[in-house]
Amino acid sequence: MFFKIIILLYDLLLPFGFLAFLPGLIWKLIFRPGWKKTFPERFAIFSADRLNRWRGEKGGIWLHAVSVGETMIALSLIRKLLEADSGRRIILSTTTTTGQELARNKAPEQVQVIYAPIDFPWTVARFFRLLKVDELAIFETEIWPNMILQAKKRNVRLALVNARMSDHSSRGYRRFGFFFAPLLAKFDVIAAQSKGDADRFLAVSPAAKVTVTGNLKFDQFIDPALEPVDFSAYFGAGKSSILIGASTHPGEEDLLIRTFKALKPDFPALRLVLAPRHAERGSEVAALLKNGGLSFARRSVEAASAPVDVLLADTTGELVKLMKGADVVVMGKSFAGQDGGHNPIEPALLGKPVVTGEKMSNFRFVMKVLSDAGGVVRTTDAGLTAAVAGLLSDPEKAAGIGERGRTAIAVNCGATAKLIGLL
Repeated sequence: MFFKIIILLYDLLLPFGFLAFLPGLIWKLIFRPGWKKTFPERFAIFSADRLNRWRGEKGGIWLHAVSVGETMIALSLIRKLLEADSGRRIILSTTTTTGQELARNKAPEQVQVIYAPIDFPWTVARFFRLLKVDELAIFETEIWPNMILQAKKRNVRLALVNARMSDHSSRGYRRFGFFFAPLLAKFDVIAAQSKGDADRFLAVSPAAKVTVTGNLKFDQFIDPALEPVDFSAYFGAGKSSILIGASTHPGEEDLLIRTFKALKPDFPALRLVLAPRHAERGSEVAALLKNGGLSFARRSVEAASAPVDVLLADTTGELVKLMKGADVVVMGKSFAGQDGGHNPIEPALLGKPVVTGEKMSNFRFVMKVLSDAGGVVRTTDAGLTAAVAGLLSDPEKAAGIGERGRTAIAVNCGATAKLIGLL
């Protein structure tokens, strides 16, 4: 009874919370790139074609991702699911416009791609009435009460896959255990990335059905035939050494600019690529480059009329292509006061020497795997210049770090097969 009262309060307060976040949602919808045409689906407003198709369909699995990172993992899982059962009905939802565009561009033809609902009870209930799925698999940490409760109400099997929980999140969830513990217990399975993640889920909800399947990101596939970005169009035809800041956040671009300017006298062929995590920050980063007196080109709006020192890659969905052409990869959200980190597996799979901050709280197990193998360089803001210089001055050392990282990732593959067995 107490939990039902808490959910009632959640449903009553959610519209006010939504109104508070609405200006930010509108801003992102206007300025963030991606697929926006079907955004009304978030409010359970669907096209006639979509509704007509669903009238004759039922069963299958609904996979819910959030943004680009989770969508890429979902697409890898989908390919394996279809290998096991080519006729399986699969619906893939995302939250962000960039994730939606990636899904629409990369999903197999028979996969239906939609926007996920805002967690109002009436929107979620309409989704389930129309979709008529048997299973719902939610990626990583998307714990939305009405999505969970509506699934259980309709006897839809429910899984939290590639699940992770940081120490910080665990403390918050435990503080509100009266709310989160019953929700987590409703999942038929929580497939955790590591034993540490599993322990943190169980600390919040001892009744949760948690199993360790490993990290799906280790099973990511990068096509060996993938062509890198042609940097010569920006940096000229000569041999360049490419340093990329991948998925950077505020403060990190300024740090990388200072690092680049400090290294350039000793490494004249050095060029910098800045790929901000959110492409809509392009103008902000461009202002930093201008103030820094650097010649640069913006990939989103212009071709370089003459060779430049810096490429501002304010685009979406091509980070892997950018990293494939780089010599050193600095992972964002791990410097300048950021410590959550972004996925270091992709550059490791490419055999690139990866440089990160000392703490990557969202990728602790991955970082342990890479660190134990000697497949990553961890440093501080103050040590970044020296760390990059050490790699640029010793290509053999850099190549060895990249190869050890690639091998370490390969050793930890297999989570996808375990998860498909559970599903």
